[in-house]
Amino acid sequence: MTHSLPVRVYYEDTDLAGIVYYANYLKFIERGRSEWVRAAGIDQMALRDRLDVVFAVRRVEADYLRPARFGEDLTVTTALQDLGGARIVVAQQVLRGEDVLFRAMVTLVCLTGAGQAVRIPPEVRAALQKPAP
Repeated sequence: MTHSLPVRVYYEDTDLAGIVYYANYLKFIERGRSEWVRAAGIDQMALRDRLDVVFAVRRVEADYLRPARFGEDLTVTTALQDLGGARIVVAQQVLRGEDVLFRAMVTLVCLTGAGQAVRIPPEVRAALQKPAP
């Protein structure tokens, strides 16, 4: 399932030149992943409370391709790349129209609240593998 999230660039997202500060792309894609999981029908707070399972970022490979600027409307896309026993890999992009501005491959791990690796629960696995509606 590929998910799209619209994002507007606010003044607070930019540096002195009016260009999106590099670290804010990580915030944009975090929002995109959160909404992707939510759109799959997964309630992360309930997952934590019921099964003591949380997701954590393990690795980010990022490419900054073009700048975004104050006032622009962007789209964050998120798509599942790989699903392991305790690992989820997603491909994410930030686009302005058809132009790819930022690209990242993000590896998430499934952990207990104490930080121990745990297998992805079957219902989470099934929800993430569902085809887009």
